[in-house]
Order: sequence, then structure tokens, then C-alpha cells
Amino acid sequence: MSVEHTRPVGPRTLAERAQAASALSGALRGAVAAGSVRRVVCLVPDPHARFAAVELSAGYFVDTVLSSGYGMCAYVFGWNPARQAVNASAVDQFLGGYGDLRIRPDLATLTPDGPDTWLVVCDVEWPDGRSVPEAPRTTLREQVVMAEKLGLVASVGIEHEVTFTSPDGVPLTGGGLDYAVGGLSPMSGLLADVRSALDGLGLGVESARGECHPGQFEVVQRHRDALAACDDAMLHQLVVRRVAAEHGVRAGYLAAESAGTGGSCHVHLSLSDPAGVSLVAGARPDQVSTLFGHFLAGVLRAAPDLTAFWAPTWNSYVRLRTSPFSPRSLRWGSDDRTAAVRLAGRGQSLRMEARFAGADAQVHTVVAALIASGLSGVEERLDLPAENRQVGDLARTPWEALQKLSGSKLAVALLGQAVVDHRLAMMGEELDAGLEAVNSWHRERGDLRV
Repeated sequence: MSVEHTRPVGPRTLAERAQAASALSGALRGAVAAGSVRRVVCLVPDPHARFAAVELSAGYFVDTVLSSGYGMCAYVFGWNPARQAVNASAVDQFLGGYGDLRIRPDLATLTPDGPDTWLVVCDVEWPDGRSVPEAPRTTLREQVVMAEKLGLVASVGIEHEVTFTSPDGVPLTGGGLDYAVGGLSPMSGLLADVRSALDGLGLGVESARGECHPGQFEVVQRHRDALAACDDAMLHQLVVRRVAAEHGVRAGYLAAESAGTGGSCHVHLSLSDPAGVSLVAGARPDQVSTLFGHFLAGVLRAAPDLTAFWAPTWNSYVRLRTSPFSPRSLRWGSDDRTAAVRLAGRGQSLRMEARFAGADAQVHTVVAALIASGLSGVEERLDLPAENRQVGDLARTPWEALQKLSGSKLAVALLGQAVVDHRLAMMGEELDAGLEAVNSWHRERGDLRV
């Protein structure tokens, strides 16, 4: 028995997602009973743009987990990238006693992973049923709910740039690959297997191409609802990294593999009404509506205070400071890739492209922050600044990003105190870890003093 899991293109309401999940529940139970599905891997997005996972037998999953959930140690929201506990009051609740959260599978995310295994992305809750606002997927879901209360449905397309290197960080090609054909030849075997693996997921790739830096490649997803876009972007990364490892290659999602380069997470976002009618274009097919102008204004206003979400690591600021196509000043422009927000497409395809985030950012919280910012502009009817007018700057250092976020009443109003405190804790730990480490740069800098 087959399980039809194809993601619909374009906007989809939460009610429509729930209907899809209900239909998939019956199909999955039938496939498990027939023996064609033997394992289900439950995935939970963590704060560091990766999945925490637990593999379950398919029979146990459909008999018990679908109705009762399953336990996962709460410290997945209180750890650093090395899976060590973070020493900060904002994460203490996730570390006390190292107890369990309950994971709740979202069957609308079912994805095949080989002949008899399926992946499913999960939400989390406390054992008493309380939500976990700090969980990236919860943060995003809450903003999707807020949008629907205003009669708005977001449609999102994610572009992630990945750099393929040797295990010690040397790019697989010596030069840039922007729109290259023959230049991709050194990676042809790897890319063939990447394409095959992505096709196996069946999630809908719009395009893929060489990018502008050595060893760099970009995968673009087709537009879909916000939750699906973010879940699927992480599933793509999971599979790309797996294929690279099988080739003895590193798939890097750093914001900057080296000074002067950039790895980005560009977010294409449009709005529609619940019936799927686009609300982006105005009187002319290349002009935004009044409503979407308010939305863009909200995004531009909040972007400086939310830099810590777009740029969560030390490495993020190498991209912001040195990469020629990373946004340093905040302005919008029509089909302008040097602008922080690019207006792309025409008519029904008109959309914004937010170019703030690096490839190292947690995509669920990035999209949540964009939606929250835009909704604030809609609710306050903010005027859209003139095209190409600079209206602010992103933080240029991680310390400045922390300062902007910690003092921001706007950020708290948009995302809630718990989400802001959690991001401050994670970024504070990132800075502490960097200040307590010795790396090759320190040694090279020291040798220059001889």
C-alpha cells in the first residue's frame, strides 16, 4: 500500500494541513499493516538548525505514538552545538533532572527514507500539555496562527547554499560556480547522488545550480506553506549531508566558508487570503499592494533588532562584514540582489526575498521572525519607505546583535519574552565558547609577532 506524501505547491492553511495529516494517518496504518513500512524516524528541529531524532518501530508508532506521543529529553533545547548543556537561566527548565518533553508527530510531514522507513517531523509539548514556545517549530506555528487570525496565509520558498569541501575544509573546486556547467564536473558524481536523494524525498525541488563561491551549490524549493517550507529545507540539508558523507566530503552550511564568501538562507515570501488568492500585487503587476507594503515596512523596521536570529553564530558576522552580496544596510529594491529585501516576480508571482539570514540560521525561527515583523506592519499600517532608501542597519558584530535584542521591546512584542531570552542564552554561549577557544587564526596571528 502506498503513502501519498507530495507537498502541495503554494499556500495551505493549518486546517488544510490537518486534513492532509488525517488522510495520511489512514494510509500509514495500512502500509504498516501490509509490512511495507517497518520504521518511523521522529525528527524535532533544535535551536542549531539540525534535527534531534529517535527511531521507532512502525507498529509501535501507529499503535501508541500517534495517540500518546513519545518522550524526548528536554535538553535538546538547552544544549549547544556540541550537545553540551548551556549554563543560562533561560534554559534551566530544559535541564533540571533531564526529564522528557512529549513529541507529537505531524503526519503532514511524512517523507520516505528508503524502502521501508519514513521520516516525520514532530512538535513538542511539556508532559502536562503546555506548549514550548522556545521550540523553533512552535515559534513558527504560533506566527502562522497569528497570520490566519488576520486572514493571511504565507507561502514560502527557501534557497539554501551549501559548500562542498574536503574534510579539512578545502572546496572541491578552485573557483566560483555561478551558473556553471562544465565547472561542476569535479563534483558530478556527488551531485548526481544528491539529485537522486532529493528526488527520493519527493518534496519538490524548483531548481539547483552552481553558486558564486568555490565548491558552492544552491538548492531552491518550490513555494509551499511556511511550516512545510522550513521542515523540508531541513530535510534537504539532512539528505545532502548524508550523501556528502558517503562520498567522504563535507557539506558545509556555514555563513562564510572564508572571508569574502557567503552561504545564505534566502526566504521568498508572499501572502494570500485563505482561498489562495495572492494579496501581494497592487495596481500594477510589479507594484506591491498597500497591505503588502505594510508587511514589508514591518520587516524592515524589525530587522536590526532581530539580527541575532538572522546571524546566530560567530561565523555569521564574517558573512555580514565581508561578503559582497550580504545585506549590510536595510533597504528594499525591485529585482535588486544588492538590497536586503528584493522584490521579485510579477503579478501572481510577486513576492519579497529576505536576504538577511545566513545558511547557519535556524530556518523556522527566521521565517517566524519575518512573519511576526510583517504582521506588525500590517496591524500598525506602517508606511513602506521609498525604494532604495536606507532605513537602518543590521548589527555588525555579535555583541551589537546581543545588545540590540536584549534591549528590544519590539522583539519581545513580536516573538515573546521566552523566545527572546532563549536566543540571548544561545548566542551568549556561542560568544563565550569562542572566547575560550584557541584556533589556527590565533596561532597564525601569534606567529606574526616573531
